[in-house]
Amino acid sequence: MSSFNKVILLGNLTRDPQVRYTPGGTAVAELGLAVNRTWFDQKTNARREETTFVDVTLWGRQAEVAGEYLAKGRQVLIEGRLQLDTWEDKESGQKRSKLKVVSENMKMVGGRGEGGGGSGGGGGRSEGGRSEGQRSGAPRDMESSGGGPEEFHEGPPDDDVPF
Repeated sequence: MSSFNKVILLGNLTRDPQVRYTPGGTAVAELGLAVNRTWFDQKTNARREETTFVDVTLWGRQAEVAGEYLAKGRQVLIEGRLQLDTWEDKESGQKRSKLKVVSENMKMVGGRGEGGGGSGGGGGRSEGGRSEGQRSGAPRDMESSGGGPEEFHEGPPDDDVPF
């Protein structure tokens, strides 16, 4: 039986991107994303809102672009996959886990005055700069392959992608 792991989020950065480099020289950035949901509560006859905070990891060139052009408060569209990180807590010895999103495509949304210095058309890479639709901003090799270009990923390839 095949499976499918795809996430699309539109939200605002909760902090400035933190860009670091692996020993092999690959850039990795960690983002915090706030995603809001609003609805009308019929019991209280009031509009309600809830915010979900999501950790996002970007690899390669898109991590460098995020570090250069994104800042706290900036709106960004993330397309990626869920990944479960597990580890053992050093203090208590208990197993811990955290669900995060690994970005395969990142698009800056909004104008220059919204948190960062970009023009909103990054599409995950600095070259190209298209802003027409989500797919036209994606690199060509990302559309033809299931997991995106290798420069955006660190670690094992996505062999479990069903397409």
